Amino acid sequence: MIEIKFKGRGGQGVVVASEILGRAFFLEGKYPQCFSLFGGERRGAPVVSFLRLDEEPILLKCQIKNPDQVVLFDLSLTDEMEITRELRDGGTILINTNKKIDSFKGWREFKMGLIDARPIAREAGLGEMFNTAMLGAYARLTNLIKLETLTEAIRRMAPSRVELNIEAAEEAYQKTKIYEVKGSDSR
Repeated sequence: MIEIKFKGRGGQGVVVASEILGRAFFLEGKYPQCFSLFGGERRGAPVVSFLRLDEEPILLKCQIKNPDQVVLFDLSLTDEMEITRELRDGGTILINTNKKIDSFKGWREFKMGLIDARPIAREAGLGEMFNTAMLGAYARLTNLIKLETLTEAIRRMAPSRVELNIEAAEEAYQKTKIYEVKGSDSR
């Protein structure tokens, strides 16, 4: 089983991103389980969403405390110690940032992906909604889902501007910088 934690702010599309990714895994024959933690928060408030996936039905019904992967839509919502404590050994982190890898020295024990998703979404005509760009970056970083399957899930689930969302996902897929554990080489 793989457990994924998404962290972002209300209005960034964190919950929708986890649902689209869950649908993509379902389209590839996996068993996804998706849920979120938020109340009546307003735009900009912290939002956390979770996704589990497995090759067989998932019976577990509890919060994910030690994920295998973390997807950070907003870097201001976490700190180095929090990620180091909660992410499992051998884990993966995807970060929406315009910073270089040298800014994340404390996280180099994990495989990392860096993408500046906001400008990609803006250029595609999506404004501040960059969740599909993050999903394209996720597909590239993890190689757990085919880009074609992801774009099909976006096509089925994006509430509007479907082609623009697909364009953002495809561009982010190409632009994601990947850093293996303790190395500084990117692909």
